[in-house]
Amino acid sequence: QVQLVESGGGLVQAGGSLRLSCAASGRTFSIISINAMGWFRQAPGREREFVAAITWSGGSSFYADSVKGRFTISRDNAKNMVYLQMNSLKPEDTAVYYCAASPRGGRDFYTASWYNYWGQGTQVTVSS
Repeated sequence: QVQLVESGGGLVQAGGSLRLSCAASGRTFSIISINAMGWFRQAPGREREFVAAITWSGGSSFYADSVKGRFTISRDNAKNMVYLQMNSLKPEDTAVYYCAASPRGGRDFYTASWYNYWGQGTQVTVSS
């Protein structure tokens, strides 16, 4: 089992920045079995959508078109941490942001069901 805890959400004006953090914990075997970690978000009345993902070993990153050039995902393997730096925020970025981890093979980063472990979410609100 892997436990994920997000932090760093809050209220920010349009054009501002926030940095989300996700701390992963659990048995060592569970941690090293992680293939990739991702960030998803869910706005009221909308489905959960992919934001970004990063492979745990090689550090390859992937982004939704809506956040490319504005958001950056990174990881610190030594600390079992994943980050999402969000710049040039827009009101449409307002959502609950979730961290997720997957031990599965393959590269289905964009699909929520590919991830086994989820955090509780952190609220990001961007005012206009």
